[in-house]
Amino acid sequence: MKKSLLLLLGITGALFIQAQSLNPTTPKKDWTKIDLSSRPADHFMIQYGSDSWTSRPDSVRTSGFSRHFNFYFMLDKPFKTNPHYSLGIGVGFGSSNMFFNNTNVDVRANASKLPFTSTDSTDHFKKFKLVTTYLELPVELRYYSDPEHPMKSWKFAAGVKVGTLLKSYTKAKNLETKNNVSIYGANYVQKEVNKRFLNGTSLAVTGRIGYGIVSFDAAYYILGVLKDGTGPVMNRVSFGLTISGL
Repeated sequence: MKKSLLLLLGITGALFIQAQSLNPTTPKKDWTKIDLSSRPADHFMIQYGSDSWTSRPDSVRTSGFSRHFNFYFMLDKPFKTNPHYSLGIGVGFGSSNMFFNNTNVDVRANASKLPFTSTDSTDHFKKFKLVTTYLELPVELRYYSDPEHPMKSWKFAAGVKVGTLLKSYTKAKNLETKNNVSIYGANYVQKEVNKRFLNGTSLAVTGRIGYGIVSFDAAYYILGVLKDGTGPVMNRVSFGLTISGL
């Protein structure tokens, strides 16, 4: 999966380099006579897709469709010399929901390392997830094939985003016996809040490729999921769809 992300970022970079050579016979347009200040150029972005952790040991048994949901408000600043390119700078929130199979992640443990405990032969929750929410600042170098009409344009973007952890908690639902018999009913929920073990800062490299309001996105988080010394070294990888506009 990490290779797929690097491939996407590589393709995005190659497209940036090759963009200048597209349609070489087309006369150069005088962009100083065109007002792009009010164009709808990805000023608002919503992202949804899958999450995974790299280099997971056997004790970290993620399962199901672990996912993220992000939304950002962005400024878009076209380059005066070549408005095919622009710089996107924004702010928003990113959340990740990691699901686990018969594993208790005790974020409130009185220990130096975050415990990932198997519950195969004991009482366990039918559904268990770890949720993290970050305030994030994304920056993108963007390319539009048609800078006057971004909503009808091929678009490519590569960038970084930095975040600070706002909240971390586990949410478990429907406690069952080892024989999978519900103890308190299907609506029973247990929530534990603590961010002591989670890395308080996130840093990711990002890429997007798409057309109009829809693009495929990917992100690789350079900093580990957990703080140094509090558990295995794992990095988050995300793939998904971006809906953008305004």
